[in-house]
Amino acid sequence: MVGFHSRRRIMLLLAGVATGLLGNPVIAAVPADDWQNLLDATDLSQWRGYQQTETPRGWQLRDGVLTRVAAAGDLITQAEFTDFELELEWRVAAGGNSGVFFHATEAHPYIFMSAPEMQILDDVEHIDGRNPLTSAGSNYALHAAPRGIVRVAGQWNQARLRVEGRHVQHWLNGVKIVDYQLASDDWLSLVAASKFSAWPAYGKAGSGHIGLQDHGDEVAFRAIRIRRLP
Repeated sequence: MVGFHSRRRIMLLLAGVATGLLGNPVIAAVPADDWQNLLDATDLSQWRGYQQTETPRGWQLRDGVLTRVAAAGDLITQAEFTDFELELEWRVAAGGNSGVFFHATEAHPYIFMSAPEMQILDDVEHIDGRNPLTSAGSNYALHAAPRGIVRVAGQWNQARLRVEGRHVQHWLNGVKIVDYQLASDDWLSLVAASKFSAWPAYGKAGSGHIGLQDHGDEVAFRAIRIRRLP
C-alpha cells in the first residue's frame, strides 16, 4: 500500500510535469493530433532547398535522422507558419555551427536577411561560443543565452521554439533560455545596433518557412515536429 506521503509526492511530481515546473517542455498535456511530424523516417517531401524546388543532396535522411553531409545550402519547410510551437533535437560536430530560422521568406538572396535565428553551436570549440549573444540557443546576435545549458558536441540537444504573435521563446534541454518580443522597442534598438540593420525586412515577415542552416559544418536533426497555435 502506498502511504499518504508517498501519494502526495507522486501527485506533486505529476503536477510538476504537467505545468513544466520540472524544467521540461510540456508535451504530455498537448493532444497528439495537434502535432505534425516534419521528418518521417525516409521522407523529405516536407522540405526543399531555400529558393529551390528540390531537396539538395547534401542533406541526407537516414533512419529518421537528417544530416548535412556536404555543401547544400539552407533547407526550408514546404509549408509556411505564423504562430506555432516547434520541437526538435539537434547534434552538431566538434566546432560546428548551424541554426533554426523562422518566418523566412524567399525574397532575398540569403535566408538570414529576413528570418530570425535560434543558434546551434558547439560552444566549446567554435569562436562564437565565447559570446553569449552568439552561443547555442541564443536569438542570434540579439538576445544572449545563459551558460551551462547546451550539451557538448556529438550529444543530442532538445530544442523548442514557440512563436505566438510577437512573443518568442527559445527552450534548450528543458530550460527556457530566451524570451523576447518582435518589433518591441528593445527588439528594434538591438536590430538597429546589429548587422541586421542593413536588411530592412529582417524579422518583419510575421509568417514564413522554418529553416535549417547549412553553415558548412556537419549537423544532424531528428524528432522534428510542429503544431500551429490558434
